[in-house]
Amino acid sequence: MRAVIIGNGDIKDYQYIKSKINDNDFIICADGGYNHAEKMGIVPDVLIGDFDSAKNFEKVKDRIEYPKRKDFTDGELAVAYAVDNGYEDIVLIAMTGDRFDHSIADILLLEKCKNGVLIDDNNEIYLLKDKLSLNGKKGQTLSIIPIKNNAVGITTDGLEYPLNDETLYFGSSRGISNVMLADKCNITIKSGMALVIKVERV
Repeated sequence: MRAVIIGNGDIKDYQYIKSKINDNDFIICADGGYNHAEKMGIVPDVLIGDFDSAKNFEKVKDRIEYPKRKDFTDGELAVAYAVDNGYEDIVLIAMTGDRFDHSIADILLLEKCKNGVLIDDNNEIYLLKDKLSLNGKKGQTLSIIPIKNNAVGITTDGLEYPLNDETLYFGSSRGISNVMLADKCNITIKSGMALVIKVERV
């Protein structure tokens, strides 16, 4: 079973985002993420945060309130809750948007997940720590961007421009954009970390 964390970032297409949520997912709302859940007709299993953004959340039985802190920590608290409760597959939704500082902080929450993906209206964002097998479709754009340090020994299979033990240098590389050749591709890395961004819709 997966944990799905709904944050307070932007959602423009609620039907599309709801299609990414399964019936048996454990739903965690990070504070104002409850407002998004309500618009999708979803009652979360638990609501976490300082409740400075969530509205009309009295119907949620399981609520965990924390002292008021910077907004982006609501997502951090929700991820910590999911990890502490044994969820290895974690989906982060509505964690990006107009606030660039919040988006960066929430994307980096992927580092705390064993298997995590951040989904917004247009992208699926993964953190490459060892290996990834991604499903998609032929012609989809995929980018690999080093973070924190050099991404060493990147090898790919199923992409138009294959990589074989390549290094992307943090701070001096903008990363590599690539195209999927089929409905699946594989990416591995020897050391370091990289964001893998799969463009879902343009």
